[in-house]
Amino acid sequence: MKSVKKVELHLHVEGAAPPGLIRALAAEKHQDLGGIFDERGGYSYKGFKDFLRVYEAACSVLTTPRDYARLVSDVLAECAEQGAIHVELFVSPEFCGGADLSAWRDYLAAMEEVAGVAERQGISSRAVLTAIRHLGPDRARKTALCAAETMGPWVAGFGIGGGEDAGELPDFAWSFDCAREAGLGLTAHAGEWRGPESIRDALALGVTRIGHGIRAVEDPQLVRDLAERGITLEICPGSNVALGIVPSWSAHPIARLADAGVRVTVSTDDPPFFRTSLSHEYQRLADAFGWAEAEFRQMNLWAVDAAFCDETTKTRLRKELT
Repeated sequence: MKSVKKVELHLHVEGAAPPGLIRALAAEKHQDLGGIFDERGGYSYKGFKDFLRVYEAACSVLTTPRDYARLVSDVLAECAEQGAIHVELFVSPEFCGGADLSAWRDYLAAMEEVAGVAERQGISSRAVLTAIRHLGPDRARKTALCAAETMGPWVAGFGIGGGEDAGELPDFAWSFDCAREAGLGLTAHAGEWRGPESIRDALALGVTRIGHGIRAVEDPQLVRDLAERGITLEICPGSNVALGIVPSWSAHPIARLADAGVRVTVSTDDPPFFRTSLSHEYQRLADAFGWAEAEFRQMNLWAVDAAFCDETTKTRLRKELT
C-alpha cells in the first residue's frame, strides 16, 4: 500500500513523534521519562486517560524550536515513506512556548523551514493550530490568537483536540470566531468519545471538517446532514480500534458512513502510539471491506477538497492522484 498516493488530514505532530526521537531528546537533556515506554521501546499506556498522560510526558522533551524542527522533519519523512503527498499537521502552540505569541513565532519559523525543504522534495504540508480542550476556553483563546496572527503560508487552519469529556464545545465559540474571521479553515474533534450531539455542537462552530466523527452513525438524520452539507470526516480507524472505541476493523463504521454518502478520509491520528502507519490503515481497510484503488482514490480526492491548503496546491494534488 505504500505505492498508493495519499493525503492525510488528521495527524498530531507531537503524537507522531517516533519513540526513538523522544528517547534521544530525553537522553540529551538528561530527563527521565520513566514508565512511558514498553520493553520493545514503544509507547506504553492503559486507556485514554493514561494515553493523554504519556502523550504529554513525551511532549515534555520537545522544548525548543530546534526540537520541533527535528520532529517535523522526521514526521514528514515517515509520511513520505508511507506514500503521502500532502499532510495537515495538528500543532499545539501550548507545547511551543506555552502559547505565547512571541515564542510561537520562533517555533513556527523553525518548523516552516523544514516543511519547505520537505515540500521541495515532494510532500507538502500545512499546520492546523490546535487548542487543547481540557485546558479550557481561556487557554484556547491564546491558541486562536497565535493562529490568527501567524496565518499563512504554512498555518492554514484552527481546531480543537484533547479530552472530549472536558467542557462543552460552545464554550470555545470565541476562539472559532477569531480563527474564522482571520480566514483559517476550521475543524474540531467530535463524535469520538461523545455521541452525535457533540458533532452537532462542532457544526454550530462553523467547521467544514470533523476529527473522527464516527458516532454520527448512531443518528441517521445527522448522517444525511453530513452528506448533504459535504462535511468531511477525518477518520482514524486504527486509533479507534486501539483505544477500544470500536471492537474491530470489520466493525468500524467508516464503510457505513461512506455508503451513506458521507465524505470520509483516512488518517493515523498518533501512529506510533497506536502501532500503525498510513499504509497499514489502508491495508486493514482493504482487508475488512474489500476496498481497492478506486475507493481510496475517491477518499483522497475528498481529502484534497477538504484540505486547508491553497488552490494551486490542490490542483497539483488532484493531478498527482488522477
